[in-house]
Formats: sequence, C-alpha cells, structure tokens
Amino acid sequence: MNHDDESELFNRLEADMKADSVPDSGGEVVDLDKARSARTESADFTPAESPDSTSRPDADPSADSGADRLGAESGDPTTRLAVDQPTVKAAGPGYLGRLRAAQRRPVVPVWLKSAAELKTATGWVARHYAHATGYHALRSPVYAARLTLQAPSGAAQFVGGSLRWVADREGEPVRLAAVRREDAAEYLKLSRQRDGRVRLRTLVAVLALFTGLGAALAIYVLAPAWLQALSVGAVTLALGYNGRRADDPVIHRAVEVPKAVKLTSDIVLRALGALGIPAINQAQGKGRDGFEFTAPITRDGPGWRAEGNLPYGVTVTDIIERRERLASGLRRPLGCVWPEAVPDEHTGRLVLWVGDQDMATAPKPKWPLLTSGTVDLFKPVAYGTDQRGRWVSVTLMYIAGIIGAIPRMGKTFLLRLLLLIAALDPRAELHTFDMKGTGDLDPVGNAVSHRHAAGDDDEVIDYVLNDFRALREELRRRTKAIRSLPRDICPESKVTSELADKRSLGLHPIVVGVDECQVLFEHPEHAKEFEEIATDLVKRGPATGIVLLLATQRPDAKALPTGISANASARWCLKVMGQLENDMVLGTSAYKRGVRATMFAWGDKGIHYFVGEGSDARIVGSVFVDAPGADAIAARARTVREKAGLLSGHALGETPEAVTGPAYDLLADILAVVAAKEPKAWSETVAARLAELRPEVYDGWDPEALAAALKPHGISTVQVGRRINGKVVNRRGIDRSHITTAIAERDGKRDAG
Repeated sequence: MNHDDESELFNRLEADMKADSVPDSGGEVVDLDKARSARTESADFTPAESPDSTSRPDADPSADSGADRLGAESGDPTTRLAVDQPTVKAAGPGYLGRLRAAQRRPVVPVWLKSAAELKTATGWVARHYAHATGYHALRSPVYAARLTLQAPSGAAQFVGGSLRWVADREGEPVRLAAVRREDAAEYLKLSRQRDGRVRLRTLVAVLALFTGLGAALAIYVLAPAWLQALSVGAVTLALGYNGRRADDPVIHRAVEVPKAVKLTSDIVLRALGALGIPAINQAQGKGRDGFEFTAPITRDGPGWRAEGNLPYGVTVTDIIERRERLASGLRRPLGCVWPEAVPDEHTGRLVLWVGDQDMATAPKPKWPLLTSGTVDLFKPVAYGTDQRGRWVSVTLMYIAGIIGAIPRMGKTFLLRLLLLIAALDPRAELHTFDMKGTGDLDPVGNAVSHRHAAGDDDEVIDYVLNDFRALREELRRRTKAIRSLPRDICPESKVTSELADKRSLGLHPIVVGVDECQVLFEHPEHAKEFEEIATDLVKRGPATGIVLLLATQRPDAKALPTGISANASARWCLKVMGQLENDMVLGTSAYKRGVRATMFAWGDKGIHYFVGEGSDARIVGSVFVDAPGADAIAARARTVREKAGLLSGHALGETPEAVTGPAYDLLADILAVVAAKEPKAWSETVAARLAELRPEVYDGWDPEALAAALKPHGISTVQVGRRINGKVVNRRGIDRSHITTAIAERDGKRDAG
C-alpha cells in the first residue's frame, strides 16, 4: 500500500472516531486544521446520509436512500442525494477480477527473445573487450617502462612503510595525546602495548627477511634463466606499482564510461514538481507525491525507465510540452530525456526514459548494410535506432512516404538513405529528382537510377514532368496486368515479391524520390498536373509496386497538397517549428496526441518521428551515411545490377524520349462525352464514356479516379439525381458548367502568360 493511502486511511478513521465518540465534558480542545483536513479528504469517500439517519440508529439504509431519491425528485433542496454505493467493494471488480485484468510482465526479457538484439548485444560486448585488450596490449611496453622507472621510489616506500609498521608509528599520535594530557596511567598502558607490538612485529619482519632472502638465493642458484627473469620482472613491476602517484596513474582506461546519475523516485518527483503544473504542485504541497509509480524504476537499454500515473487531469502531452524544463529538473542533457505516452493506456500514463548519453551523440551500432549485403524491399530493413539503441525497420513496399523538416536537420540525408536501401534491391527501378540542385542525390542517381535530374530550371522541370507522365501510364499498365493475372498467382490483387521476380510481367518495384517537392507543386504552369499525377501515384501506386517518397522543408498545404498528405501511409518528421507543419507531416491531430516534432532541439540532426509499419509514432535516429559512404554503397548496388543485367536508363547514359505535352486533355475529353444538353452526369457514366473515347488512357477508371483527376483543376464532384423506375437515385457526378469554367480560366491564364 502507498504511504499516501495509509495516511489518508488513518485520517478517515480518526475523523470517524471523533464523530462517534461522546464527550465527557461540555467542552474539548479541537485541532481545527486537522479537523478541516479530515473533513475535506473524507468528503468524497463517505456516502451521503439523510438528516434522519443520524437520529435513528435502527433505520433501514435502503429506506433512507429511497427517501433521499424521493426528496430529490420532489425538488427539496435540503435533501442530500446518495450517489455512491454503501460499500467500496461493490463499486469495482473483486480481487480475482483485477487479477484477470492484470498485465503479466514477460518472464524472458524482450531483448533476450529477439535474435537480432541478442546478436547486437553479444557483438558489442565482444568488440568492447577486444578493444580494451588491444588497447592495453599495444601500450604494455610503455606500462612496463614506467613501472620500472618507479621501482626505486616504490622500494623506498616499501622499506619505509615496513619500518614504520615495525615501530608502531600509527599509535604514536595517541601516546602523544596522553603525554599532553599528563595522564601517566594511560601512557604507561599504551607504552606496554607498544612494546608488545614492536617485539611481535620485529620477529615477523626478521622471519620474512630471512625467508625472502632464502627464496631469492634459491631462485638465483637453482631456477632456470626464464624463471629468474620472470621473478625479477614481477618484483620490479610490483615495486613500481607501489611507487605510483595518485594523480598520475600508469594504466589509463581504454574506454571512457559516461557518468550518469542513477534515476531515483526522488529525482523524478523533483523534476515533475519543477514543471509548474498546478495539479502536481498541489499534490506535493499536501505531502503527496503527485505521481503514482506503477512499476519499479529499472534499467532499459542504455538508460533508465520510469512509468506511472500522473494526477487526474494531467496528460502526457502536458509533460512533453515542458520537456526542456523536465530535463533541467532531472539535471540531464535535453537529448537524454524522452517522455512518452502508453498507447494502450489512459492519457495520464507516462513513460519517462532517461538515457545515459545524448541520443544525437551516443555511439550507434554499425549499420549491417554499410559494407555488405542486399535487401528485399518487400521485407523490413533496419534504417535507424530508437532512444534505447534498438534497430527500427521500414518496409518500403506498399507505401507512399512524406519527409518533412526545417532546413539543415537531415531531411535530404534521410531521403538518400531510403533510396540507398532501395538501390540494394537489384530489381528496383529508381527515379531520383533533386529539385534543390545541390547534388545530394547524385551518388544514387548517377550509379543506379533509371531517371535522375538535379535543379529547378525549365529543362529539368520538363524532364521530371515527362517522367511523371510516363509513370502514370506505367501505373495504368500495371493495373491492367494485375487484373489479368489468375487469382492463384495474384490472390490479393497487388504486386508481391514473387511477381516482382518475373521479369516478363514488368511488375518490378519502382521507387520515386523527390527532394524539395514543393518546387513541383508550386510551379506556375505545371503545378496542377504534378499534383494530379502525384495524387494518383500515392493512392494507387503502392498496390502496383510504385513507391513515391517526397521530401520538403515547407510542409504546408501548398507544398504538400492534402490529397497527397492525407493518403501517405509512411511519414518521417524531423524538427518543425509549429503545429500546422507537424500535423501536415504526421497526420491530423498528431500534435494534440502528444506526437510533437517541435520538441526536437537544433542539435538533434537525423532524429525524427516515424509513423508507419502499422504502429504508433516512434522516435528514431536514422543511420548517418556521409557522401563517401553513399558512393561506396551505390557502387556496390551498381555492381550487383550489372551482374544481373538490370542496369537501365540514366545509369547507362540513355536519354528518354521527349514528350512535348500531355497525352490527353481531361477537361476537353469530358466536354466531348457529355453533351451540352446534359448539364450533369454521374461519375460512373462519364468514366465509361471516357474509356470508350480513349481506352488506352481511361480504361479502368472509376468514380474515385475521376474525382482525384479533377481535384487538381479545382473541380469537385456534386450530387446528381436521376429518376429511375419512379424513384430518385442520387449519386456523385460532375456539373458540365464547372468543366467549361475551368477550361476558360485555364486558357485565359495561358493567353495572359
């Protein structure tokens, strides 16, 4: 039981005893503060009683409660209504019920059940001790030389110490104190004790001297040369060690272990009390903790984990908002303090993880793909570590991803890392576009990409637009190919790893990476077409094996159209400055749920929130791969592709065929299939007519695809009613006047330009 609960129980019992006792005299001394405290704390605990219940001891409680209810219904304001159950036990589940709902802690630790984590930990321990052994082995001659030089000093200290021990010098201060006090009896007693000690110690010293000399003479006469050298060396090193200075150790540490203070309940409560949250401060002001620990504070990886319940009305979001003050209260660097919510619990359940080192500067395990290996994009691949140093994986297939951050936080490096992972699958076809133009994606683009461009001039924009148009046609071809496959080969109507292996089907993975994508979506002439194609790729591309990864330093509605941001299933958000940017990348209401990339510091390069893989948002520090490392990985990926004969496009120096304009005009085609005498038409009717007009373009379109294609033009579908068999049927459709208006506005802008 908690001490606060015990204190509260004693206060209640004391208040009840005072209420039931009959005073012996007409007056008594009452502690008013104590009485008020007991009355306040028991107000919510004691069931309300009717006025008559105190005067009739034999009254029926059920009758009283019934009278209370009747009084309340009659409108009597003086009648108290009992809202609590008569007994506390009836208000909740019994012991067995609580036991069935209890969460069992795993017998075997999670890290021990994970083969990857166990392998990582074992490798780290082996590397640690191998490093320490090599470090000291290389410096052992220096250690021996320094100990030899210190041997004379050590010998002198040994002889002097032995003589002081024999003479009992440690007792001299006590004997001198007796002399100063002129206590003759005590001095004589101490003198006799000293004489006895000196005689005994002299005998021991003489025996040790003769034994040592005898052993040394025996070794000199009888022992082989190697044993003599070993003995002399051991004695010399021992004397040198004895002569060392405290401020100048001979042997230095091979590893500097960071000094981290152990996390205790007092430190946690002190830090929470320093946040300025009224509910916590009020609880601590009344002598309570203000935080209920639900589990012991334990080691969790390279740090400490504390878990518990915050006071009523206080949420984990309130703690996350004050992360800097929390770090100050814990006296730890900001990068060591990570408050988190528990997804399956109430919003007041806090998990506080305090690392030994700053996450941004702590050493990370070696990335397995840095020097060797290939990947299968249909399987999870480790790309970073969480606060505890555990690997976090990402599956690049069946997703569309958004990366958002302010400049200089590692956004481009993260995109390049994901593209390097894709490059290590030789089946993947890469399309890489660096709209910033600094060449950060060149290691991937020049080595393996099928299409690659850098910059934002007109020539590059046309190149990217032509490739987007080709990707849209490829998307349509793939939908037809998947639809034509037998159900036993393609049971889920999507690309699988087995289908990607069949080159004849042309269903290999396609990964498109665009850095600074706002350049495309804010283009004065082609923005709507870029948005239309990208929205289609985000919505339908993942099932057909096309992955679109967009990175931007301006995560707003203009740089990331809502049709794209709302349908991206994978999100990486590094530091952003406000709630709008946070929710544009991480999803609506992410900021309110406590998933706030605004809390990252300027030094948290590469640290981000990752939403994907079907789990809640996680804090991840991505693997850092510099430019030489990226060149090496890309060269390895190119070699694998060359051996498999899968290198194509830009990597081979091929130039794509120029496309002067779009293959069709959607708005004009709609006017062609919807006559002027038909002001409105159902979307499914329009899609069917478009498929008849241009089957190579519109075959397979449905009402949703039509709505998505019209959205970049500023046209929304409307309700269209038709009378069928005497009944009015409403379905989504298009208004022909909206199409004509959009064409007029578009042509007017072109003429003005």
